[in-house]
Amino acid sequence: MQKRPGHLLLALLLPVLALAQPVPTVIPLWDQGAPGFESRKDEPEQAQDWWVRNIHNPSLTVFLPPAGKANGCAVIVAPGGGFRNVVFNPEGRDAATHLTPLGVTVFVLKYRLPNEQNSPYTMDHVRQDAYRALRLVRSRAAEFHLDPKRVGMLGFSAGGAVVMTVAFERGDGAPQATDPIDRLNGRPDFQMLVYPGGKAPATISTDAPPAFLICANDDEYGCDNVTMELLQKFRAAKVPVEAHLLARGKHAFNMGDRSTQLAVKHWPQRMAEWLEDSGYLAPTAK
Repeated sequence: MQKRPGHLLLALLLPVLALAQPVPTVIPLWDQGAPGFESRKDEPEQAQDWWVRNIHNPSLTVFLPPAGKANGCAVIVAPGGGFRNVVFNPEGRDAATHLTPLGVTVFVLKYRLPNEQNSPYTMDHVRQDAYRALRLVRSRAAEFHLDPKRVGMLGFSAGGAVVMTVAFERGDGAPQATDPIDRLNGRPDFQMLVYPGGKAPATISTDAPPAFLICANDDEYGCDNVTMELLQKFRAAKVPVEAHLLARGKHAFNMGDRSTQLAVKHWPQRMAEWLEDSGYLAPTAK
């Protein structure tokens, strides 16, 4: 069958349109590399399919809302991966796909990995990356049209542990720091923990960031126990919290798209509703 001129034109334009799609901006957490490891900042990352490894220059990948939809809310996403890799696509990029239509500016964090083979890093370095990410986003609030008091974190599995390293501390910056970014507060304003790993803190203070929690009752790694313990401690501290315990779904159901369970497939909508109900999606006043 002979192709119509319009079909030929579309065929010619498709590669151009694909190239025209915006490439997300990547912002290193430190211009000269992570403190104490500056010499390793140019070592290439390893990436395949869904994971990223060999992260020596931690960074934020920026995903912007559609034009005209930004409302000033920012979410830093910490994907999981057992601290051996970062599950960048299913728990980073795909999370941004759900959040940016809500008007949220998303920053996906690539943090250093203590459990990777021959890793020189510890959880102290992970905490350092999380603090720096929050401070860096707040330092660029004007550039990205953000409300610096509506900067939250979303953590999956090990990424939930990343969030907990900073969410339950005051996060005060160092007023005399040489780098002005380090003078800013490094605590999230809200937190969303999806089948979080790690351990719940011994106590939760009354001024802890409000939380959204979700996991599956049949989580084979026991993250349901972590979630339930967190729920009890949030309630004891009278901190606003919303929790969802799914009957089935196991661990690492990501953004729900691979599941046949309707409750799992639609869990991102529950998160969107919580963000809306909590006032985080209200447009910033002009």
